[in-house]
Amino acid sequence: MITFIFDNKSAIPMYEQLYRFIKGEISSGSIKSGEKLPSKRKLAEHLNISIVTVEGAYNQLLAEGYIRSEPRSGYFVSPVEIRHNDNKNIVSTKSAENRVISNFYKYNFTTSSASAESFPFSLWAKLMRETLSEKERMLLLSSPAQGVYELRKEISEYLMNYRGVSVSPDSIVVGAGSEYLMSIMIPLIGRDKVFGYEDPGYPRIHKVLERNDVKCKSVGLDEHGLICEELDDIDVIHVTPSHHFPLGVVMPVQRRMKLLAWANKSDSRYVIEDDYDSEFRFTGKPIPALKSLDEHDKVIYLNTFTRSLAPSLRISYMVLPDSLINKYRNETNYFSCPVPTFEQFTLASFMRKGGFERHIGRMKNICKSKRDAFVNEITKSSINATFSGVNDGLHMLMQVNNSMTEKELVKAAASVNILMRGLSEYYIEPHAHKCPESTVVIGYAGLEEQEIHDAVKLLEKAWK
Repeated sequence: MITFIFDNKSAIPMYEQLYRFIKGEISSGSIKSGEKLPSKRKLAEHLNISIVTVEGAYNQLLAEGYIRSEPRSGYFVSPVEIRHNDNKNIVSTKSAENRVISNFYKYNFTTSSASAESFPFSLWAKLMRETLSEKERMLLLSSPAQGVYELRKEISEYLMNYRGVSVSPDSIVVGAGSEYLMSIMIPLIGRDKVFGYEDPGYPRIHKVLERNDVKCKSVGLDEHGLICEELDDIDVIHVTPSHHFPLGVVMPVQRRMKLLAWANKSDSRYVIEDDYDSEFRFTGKPIPALKSLDEHDKVIYLNTFTRSLAPSLRISYMVLPDSLINKYRNETNYFSCPVPTFEQFTLASFMRKGGFERHIGRMKNICKSKRDAFVNEITKSSINATFSGVNDGLHMLMQVNNSMTEKELVKAAASVNILMRGLSEYYIEPHAHKCPESTVVIGYAGLEEQEIHDAVKLLEKAWK
């Protein structure tokens, strides 16, 4: 039986503590491939926690592909290929984004890192205390399936004011991460549909689709984003139009209208708009969401607070069209939202009192300064590099012109205690041949400016 001691003083929710523990046990090989996990009820009784907490942890592991569910049999560990180095500092798997666990690198340029200076700890702690005081009765109740109304109301107002999207709180579903919401969304749309995803793109989307046993196909991109001509045999397409990950392309309005026209041709077609880190635009006006142009209710809007607040805050949300939200209520009315009500009420208060708006403004200034610091340090160094995608989001692409291959660049960086990823890790056949050579993805949000300075000095030596 899985045994884990929870840290009751931690700000990390219990379900996420359990999820991280089981994920670590699977990655280390302590829980073997193919091994059956305890039922949710038995594990909840053993750990003296609620079934909802176990369900939240299992759902996240399921969404990320660490475990699989077999009807009437239970949960089993999925096959994972693991390799340890001599110092046991790096764990590698077949998944591109899980290829290296970053805890043991001094400098982390991956896009999943976050800086402690960016999080409003004092205000968040104050709001948590207020939530405990003002919502004590409601904190003891299960969360509604769609999430608490107060948070959904604040999200709907935020979408109207900052993304140009007019939606009712009743159309919003809150969940523990975008992958979890995707795993709910797919059966609502229908497992008989063909799902498309961007190539290159966010690797977890491909994994979630595969784990949900749906037919899926990659779709290529050009300088304007998704190539609509490759959508003929696809029913549902996942896109990041406001800031493509990882290329950084912003889809122009002409391409957006073309994509919506494709969706409008059939009742079975939908566009899943992942508005990933859309808040962080450093030049010009914010780009309106694709959903704001959607006159026929064909766009499923997806966003998360992971990038804007903290990766450990597993709160995401989706806006479902009327046809799907009605189906959701009919088929999942017995669910409880896996995000603790405590966190939902706290975030709702944070947004209602203007904290989120101020935080985003502060984050934009901090991250713009970090971006400028990185570009300036590289420019001053002996490293010959060109940049792209620098005006939006929290990452950029850097092509290094020193005759080293992408793999050599990443390996040399690792040798001086720097973690970064090559662009080719985000490509899948048949589009892999389009990947630019010697290009790395630079996520700079998790480092302080002095650390950026020190890291570039090390890269200068490693890449000579």
